[in-house]
Amino acid sequence: MTVPSRRALAGTLAALTAATTLALAPTGAGVAAPTPAPRAAATARVPGDQPLPGWTISNPPLAPLVVDGRRTRVLQGVHQHAAYDIEVPARWNGELVMWAHGYRGDGRVLTVDPPEFGLRERVLRQGYAWAASSYARNEYDVRTGVRTTKGLADLVARTLGREPRRTYLAGVSMGGHVIGRSLEQYPAAYDGALPMCGVLGDQELFDYLLGYNLVAQDLADRPAYPPPADYLTADVPVIQQRLGLAGLRPGGPDTTNALGRQLRDVTTDLTGGPRPGADQAFAVWKDFLFTLFTPDGGGPLSANPGRVAQNLRTTYTPSTPVDVDRTVQRVRAADPVSRRTHRLTQIPRIQGRPRVPVLTLHGLGDLFVPFSMEQVYRREVGRHHRSALLVQRAVRAAGHCEFTPAEAGRAWDDLTRWVESRRHGRGPGGQVRRPAGDDVLDAATVASPTYGCRFTDPAAYADPQRFPTRALYARCPVG
Repeated sequence: MTVPSRRALAGTLAALTAATTLALAPTGAGVAAPTPAPRAAATARVPGDQPLPGWTISNPPLAPLVVDGRRTRVLQGVHQHAAYDIEVPARWNGELVMWAHGYRGDGRVLTVDPPEFGLRERVLRQGYAWAASSYARNEYDVRTGVRTTKGLADLVARTLGREPRRTYLAGVSMGGHVIGRSLEQYPAAYDGALPMCGVLGDQELFDYLLGYNLVAQDLADRPAYPPPADYLTADVPVIQQRLGLAGLRPGGPDTTNALGRQLRDVTTDLTGGPRPGADQAFAVWKDFLFTLFTPDGGGPLSANPGRVAQNLRTTYTPSTPVDVDRTVQRVRAADPVSRRTHRLTQIPRIQGRPRVPVLTLHGLGDLFVPFSMEQVYRREVGRHHRSALLVQRAVRAAGHCEFTPAEAGRAWDDLTRWVESRRHGRGPGGQVRRPAGDDVLDAATVASPTYGCRFTDPAAYADPQRFPTRALYARCPVG
């Protein structure tokens, strides 16, 4: 399976952003099985300042920035088998931002990302230091992301000679899964979090990816579970032809037949319900979602996350022209132990128990890590009576992690003001400065034609190269 770039997704829009790629099981026809994980004894003998056997590091020198006329201090190295970057402004405010990157695919090279969407420059100008880990492994391994991010935060404190006054988490996609679990794994370590386009619904993401393919197969009368090695070349073209999907393009005419429209409606329901741009988002993602259904190649769970997926209790609607909820194949999780455990696994559960403020951003039409992830997290946080600690914002975009610097920067500023007002006691008027957000659960609110307008940057329409899916949405009312 080919991992799409940040700026392109084959068969959709020329510059569709795709910061990470998730797979039910990323090995399949034409793709080599992952290198077996090293034995525990061999791993224990590897010094922490070296990568694990089978992995290499690519972390070229990071040029410092000039902030207020002075160059930042950049530190790079390897810790807990993971590469890292640390950057500190000359006038450090004593606070730290930990950046959690998204999925890297199953390649064996570890790389580091600085904060995206202009946040690197923004946090440095504001006096924050930042640090980012490559994680010790690639694949869908949230466990290593959680551990190496915490380990790096501890290293920053030792390297800079003092504990940061506050430590924030920010990141994207699978990094959102890392953030959600980090807040529960190390509840005293972090003071606030900004997960963007995040997998906050944990294992339910893989349920959805499984369900999309099973429903499509059912509607096309082309059963293909477990997926054969030639699924993408032998089965998917037949499914697309029978559902009228082959010629469907974003912004183009609707080529679907009644069965294809039902798949689109089922997908909309699974990913957050009726909402602006849902039909166009389906046209963006309908091909790519088939590529996330591939055979289990053996090896660790991180290389085969589809093992935790199931659809035994999933309800599929609408039920016409086919009562697909009755006819679809039902699949149990191949690894029920990993699905049910509360331990920190490679694909761990997030319970919804944050103890600090969390502000999220999510694209309405992102069907890769869909908007429903926000709804799952909201319900779980609500069940644990933590709703006052969660603010969520919808952005009118169909790309994965397609945010402007203004959208991410506003969210960051609002989060830090919120955290500071809680720590200082009160904000103006004697109240904690909890920022505004969107209601992600009320169906009528989400379905409103103007939903997502409040936190969507209107300037993105002027830059279709960087933000290509914004044109799929009607412009929001002014004022």
